[in-house]
Amino acid sequence: MNYSLRQLRTFVAVAHHGSFSRAGEAIGLSQSAVSHSIRSLESEMGLRLLDRTTREVVLTEAGKRLANRLDKVLEELHGALLDARTAGHQLSGLVRLASSQTISANLMPQCLAKAATTFPAIEVRLSDQPQQWVLQSVRNAEVDFGIIVDPIQSPDFDCQPILSEPFLALVAASDPLAAERAIHWSALAGKALVLQDYASGSRYLIDKALEHFDIKPEVTQEIGHPVTLYPMVEAGLGVGIIPALALPPPMGSTVLVKPLLPSIKRQLMLVKRKNRSLSPAAEQIWQLVAKEAATLAAIRQTNVLFQ
Repeated sequence: MNYSLRQLRTFVAVAHHGSFSRAGEAIGLSQSAVSHSIRSLESEMGLRLLDRTTREVVLTEAGKRLANRLDKVLEELHGALLDARTAGHQLSGLVRLASSQTISANLMPQCLAKAATTFPAIEVRLSDQPQQWVLQSVRNAEVDFGIIVDPIQSPDFDCQPILSEPFLALVAASDPLAAERAIHWSALAGKALVLQDYASGSRYLIDKALEHFDIKPEVTQEIGHPVTLYPMVEAGLGVGIIPALALPPPMGSTVLVKPLLPSIKRQLMLVKRKNRSLSPAAEQIWQLVAKEAATLAAIRQTNVLFQ
């Protein structure tokens, strides 16, 4: 049978009020609309629910049985909808995130701390993963959303840029480049380089930049975590290239950080499954991460390295 919730509610109103006009006033419909709704319901069910006279509307036996059952059913349905509405607005529960190592170490701590004070009823769990695993976790719904390095080559995701940051050079104090205020990308030609491996989303962007300046890189070491670049460079193994988020250098490091010119930047992105809504709690954490990234970007505008 093809009947609507509006038809059922209209029928119950008529049963309660014993009149099409009074039922219409109670539910905000005209008398003709009430009459049409009842006729449509009776036609769909194939039986008469009401006996109509010029003076009154009387329930048939079938109408009485239906009205008695519908009262409870509609009340339960109303309660279920209210429960769903309440749950949909609750800022509580578990939110799962994933991000790569540099992002996890240098952006997410302040985000997690802010979330704990701003939304104490929301539990946020962060998974520290290589970028491709982050994307796979988002795709498989193992996490609510991820934080990655653009670009990504997939139509499966909705993305929001949250932070643009430049690549910087790491040079040992003994390197001739240490005397330069800034280093042009072309100055890296013929230099030994220490770079992150391809588990990092940054490596593809660095390779693209080197190719743009017609530099055939002499990569002496490829490492996983950017922190490892500092002792490698300090030991004289080569010049390092890092995203700005990997700053500051470890305590006691003698490595010098230099702007790379022209400035080439990477974008950090929030990413979620395409056409999938976040829970209210996850949406709040998404917005919080974006806001904290914007705050970090504003602070960096005062630092010459990032201009």
